[in-house]
Amino acid sequence: MPEPDLFGEAIALQGVAKRFPLAHGQSVAALEGFDLVVEHGEFVALLGPSGCGKSTVLRVIAGLEAPSEGSVQVHGELPAALVARHRLGVAFQDHALLPWLSVAENVALPFRVAGRAVDRARVAELIELVGLSDYSTLRPKQLSGGMRQRASIARALALRPEVLLLDEPFGALDAVTRRQMNIELQAIWQRTRTTTVLVTHAVDEAIFLADRVFVLSGRPGRVVRLATVPFARPREPGVMRSEAFHALADELTLALEAPA
Repeated sequence: MPEPDLFGEAIALQGVAKRFPLAHGQSVAALEGFDLVVEHGEFVALLGPSGCGKSTVLRVIAGLEAPSEGSVQVHGELPAALVARHRLGVAFQDHALLPWLSVAENVALPFRVAGRAVDRARVAELIELVGLSDYSTLRPKQLSGGMRQRASIARALALRPEVLLLDEPFGALDAVTRRQMNIELQAIWQRTRTTTVLVTHAVDEAIFLADRVFVLSGRPGRVVRLATVPFARPREPGVMRSEAFHALADELTLALEAPA
């Protein structure tokens, strides 16, 4: 696990509030007084109940939403600066693959969007990384849900982003496929060591994948618990059956259920 003192801050949110306007001059607060620090090369998970503002945090980091209050920096800059240089990778629960393009063409898409020549070697490397070399010519409708998510993650990594943002990427998958995808995502991260923020409502997923887990309160979201995951990497699936894993899962579940 990366040591904060050695790697420093990659993402820093301080005192962030986000309010969305409603009718008749009213507003709803998704985040209030939200603080978050992510170190370079770290994998963190944001864990919280539905509607707590987890996805809003990711959208703020990605520059898709501006905070109503507070500061947001990614590598010491505003998110827009990294977005302009195509240094942020994002994958959502909806894989958002273009249905008329093959796997290889979808993974190559960020090069075209950035106005760059497609690096075919990089595309092939990523397709191999996510285990889709035998399926590179297929279109999304010909793939399973897990395969589509793997292609989505490969696409998010195409331009070697400094930060990878994952918003419930496996939320629509069945339990068995989801667990296998957790194992595969850990293997991908082990090879790339990209600073990663995962949004999830699954306690086991957060513990298995992350170096640290931030537990959010109900709306408006704020951090109510921060846990460092003690298990060495690479983590074998058997760690999820250990007493220590279950104890930490119980602890975080209680934090989730506590009144805001």
